[in-house]
Amino acid sequence: MNRNLNLKIDINKLKNLSKFTKTKNSKAIIQIINSFGPFIALWILMYISLSYSYWITLGLGILNAFFLVRIFIIQHDCGHRTWSSNKAFRNITGYVCSLCSAIPYNYWAKSHHLHHSHNGQLEMRDIGDITTLTVNEYQGLSSWGKFKYRLYRSFIVMFVLGPIYYIVIHNRLPLINMDVFKGEKRKLFLHNLLLIGIFTGLAIWLGIGKFLLTHFTVLFFFAVVAVWFFYVQHQHEEAYKQWIKNWNYLTAALKGSTYYKVPAVFNWLTGNIGIHHIHHLNPAIPNYNLKKALKENQWVNEYTTTLGFFESLKLMKNKLWDESTQRMITFKEYKQVYSLVRVNS
Repeated sequence: MNRNLNLKIDINKLKNLSKFTKTKNSKAIIQIINSFGPFIALWILMYISLSYSYWITLGLGILNAFFLVRIFIIQHDCGHRTWSSNKAFRNITGYVCSLCSAIPYNYWAKSHHLHHSHNGQLEMRDIGDITTLTVNEYQGLSSWGKFKYRLYRSFIVMFVLGPIYYIVIHNRLPLINMDVFKGEKRKLFLHNLLLIGIFTGLAIWLGIGKFLLTHFTVLFFFAVVAVWFFYVQHQHEEAYKQWIKNWNYLTAALKGSTYYKVPAVFNWLTGNIGIHHIHHLNPAIPNYNLKKALKENQWVNEYTTTLGFFESLKLMKNKLWDESTQRMITFKEYKQVYSLVRVNS
């Protein structure tokens, strides 16, 4: 079966999604209250708990990381020019969120727009995506190159060291060399200066050790959750990855993204971002409308991979894109197939 056959969907079904793009400022304000309120309260509790036991701080930090994810989803929506109809309110809120998440508002938003418009294109894997080699590309690597790629795709790098690198280094540097990003580099530099200034001020006021232990505990677990969700959304077995000449936006949105069906409390904490197939079909739908959009458009699930939490754990084994079978495969599968090819050649 050709899983990547370009889909043809009734235009009226797609138009029906447009009604969910309508923003509501009252819902936006409520999200600010129920996201920033718990985040600040838990942050203060974490700071106080350091006087008793870091294990208490750690537990509170894991919980608070999810509220930071929720704050980041607000930032994410503001970057999509949705969430609120008031542009100034939207941009100010998005920028404040970015100072909490340490992910630059303007620069990240522009790179994320590129991710949406090129999702699944093999030529654009270096922007807004996790590096994934095709089987042919992996075969063409030297032994050292294969070792580096296997190391990069290992659990410890992908989900422990990778999130740290993403927050501390990746988002501090203007790594995208495209003309459209020239104006964003200055904004990124200013964001870094402001972030350093705020962190320095808080460290002086609260004590450098206590501040770093408190805030970077939250940032670390936030980054782990963020990377994990992004991984699950685009690294599933029946994903969609094509060269531009064969690429199709609609197919990329529905087959290239998953419906991550997590428990209701985690769906709320992560701003419904698990409903990722609808988000890619229409990024202008604010997070607080995604559940309703899904409920009234169940047809989208016919084309999308639905995953529960325990099913999603299996995705950690996916390492390479096999163009011959149009699916993600494990290193074990690669070795079995490659060995057969070598024996028969």
